[in-house]
Amino acid sequence: MQHLDFLSNPDYLTSTIAQAGLWGPLLYIVVIMISVVISQIPGAPLAIAAGTIWPPLLAGVYTVIGGFSGALIAYALGNRMGQPLIKMLTGKTLSFSTDQGESYLGWLIFTTRLLPVFSFDLVSYGAGMAGLSLPVYASATFFGMVPSTLLLTYLGNSFHLSGWAIASAAILFGVLFIALPTFMHRYNWLNLQAVIRWD
Repeated sequence: MQHLDFLSNPDYLTSTIAQAGLWGPLLYIVVIMISVVISQIPGAPLAIAAGTIWPPLLAGVYTVIGGFSGALIAYALGNRMGQPLIKMLTGKTLSFSTDQGESYLGWLIFTTRLLPVFSFDLVSYGAGMAGLSLPVYASATFFGMVPSTLLLTYLGNSFHLSGWAIASAAILFGVLFIALPTFMHRYNWLNLQAVIRWD
C-alpha cells in the first residue's frame, strides 16, 4: 500500500522525494501528472509540500510542468474516449456545454484555473469531451494555473518563515481558494452551472 500513500500523502511525498536526490523533481512531476488524471488524488497539498522541499519558484515550475502535462493528457483522453472513461476515472457523469462559444469558455477555464471552483481534472476531461479547441484550452489552462500554483508553493515555503508570514499566506489562501470559489459556485457567477455540470 505504500505506493498509494505516496500518491495521496504529502508528508510521505516530501520524505520520499527528499531521499530521491536528483530524481526527486522528475518523480514529483510524474506524481502531479497522475494527480490531474486521477480525480481522487488532491493536487493542492502536493504543491504546498513542494514549496517545503524546493525554493518556491522552482517548486512552482515543477508543479506547472506536471500539472499542465496532466491537463493535456486528461484533455486528450476526454476528447478520444468521452463519457465512459470519465465515469471510470472520476466516478462522475460530466456535461460541458459549448453553446456560449470558445472565447467565453477560454475565459471560463482561465478563471477556474485561477480560482479552483471546479476540479482541475473534471474541467480538463470536459473540455476534451466537448471538442474545445486545443490552443484555447491549453493557453487558458497554462496562464490560469501559474498564479495559483505559485501561491501554493509560496504558502508551503512560508512554513519556514516567521509567524506573520504564515498567517498572511493562510489568509490569502483562504480568500482565494475557499471563500471566492464558494461564492462563485453558490451564486453561479459567470453562469458556471449552465456550462459545467456533474453528478
